Amino acid sequence: MIGGDSTEPEPGKDWAAFQYEIYLNGMTGAVPRLPADLTRLEELAEARLGPGPVGYVAGSAGVGSTERANRAALDRHRIVPRMLRDVRRRNLSVELFGTRLPAPLALAPIGVLSIMHPDAECAAARAAAAQGVPFILSSASSTPMERVAEAMGDGERWFQLYWGKDREVTRSFLSRAKSSGFTALVVTLDTPLLAWRPRDLDQAYLPFLHGVGTANYFTDPAFQAGLAKPVHEDRDAAVLHFVQLFGDPGKTWEDLVFLREHWDGPIVLKGVLHPDDARRAADAGMDGVVVSNHGGRQVGGSIGAADALPGVVEAVGDRLAVLFDSGVRTGDDVFKALALGARAVLLGRPYAYGLGLDGQPGVEHVIRALLAEFELTLALSGHTDAAGLTPEALG
Repeated sequence: MIGGDSTEPEPGKDWAAFQYEIYLNGMTGAVPRLPADLTRLEELAEARLGPGPVGYVAGSAGVGSTERANRAALDRHRIVPRMLRDVRRRNLSVELFGTRLPAPLALAPIGVLSIMHPDAECAAARAAAAQGVPFILSSASSTPMERVAEAMGDGERWFQLYWGKDREVTRSFLSRAKSSGFTALVVTLDTPLLAWRPRDLDQAYLPFLHGVGTANYFTDPAFQAGLAKPVHEDRDAAVLHFVQLFGDPGKTWEDLVFLREHWDGPIVLKGVLHPDDARRAADAGMDGVVVSNHGGRQVGGSIGAADALPGVVEAVGDRLAVLFDSGVRTGDDVFKALALGARAVLLGRPYAYGLGLDGQPGVEHVIRALLAEFELTLALSGHTDAAGLTPEALG
């Protein structure tokens, strides 16, 4: 519903209270370790961390035009606040894939997080679990999926698959993820090959070649079966084997049958920008799509993700859960994405910077700051229910 309607939403978690926590802590002279303006995190990370790791997270394909298009697409939409609506009780919770979540947010899959902080994926996963938002583990993580699952306890977790050439490794990954309590499978479609990324190329920096981001592979029995020697005896051969099977530019829509046969939970296709691709996902029996251009990291000159979102929602919003990422930095970005039809957003780079700057507390700060700003934006614009936003909220 839209705030002001007669039906009053059930109250959810008070995310907005984070600002008063900050102000009250200030009475003792304490100020936050990280800024409230999350757009400042990249600059801070640049100053404190090495150019290779920061460049790997912050860098984009080509000259960065797609990353800029993501921001421009969100900025073109403007919120039209409405007055004198009862916004005392707000509800940010949403239902996704049969689970009620406290907010329309999940942490996007980001690989090789050990380049940002030694606690890597476990710290980010614990932060997500502590705040009740799903953590999506990249198959290219620095930490085996079983350890990440153990670190986050009962926290909601989804597994992201880079869909490689070896079917047995894929089958093994899906089995391990299911056994580790990952409930949804997020399949990245837009990375059958690595893009031309000048920031990484200028530093000659690719963590995988150093065995970073390969933990799920190096611990996998199907992957190990393809090696002449154990990983610890010939690491270079293991890395080469990983590189050879990581991506598969030969995959087609027909191959989705294999995933459905080996995963009995929700399947979400990430990287969908065209309505016809979204329709094919629905026809193939998928459960959701993520409107995403990989944060601008794969195709230079691509359409901004928020420009693609309305068309995908119109095509399949009544058949699939449409999620959104690429360019989200603020609470008003979340508002706009939901108003354009997304059920939830995935947050990427900002939490990686928070991790690099302050470990688990840094990630929790990013989650809480984003959702506090979103809840306040929701209320101050005259709305009370995150799930009820429509394009009418925008000008």
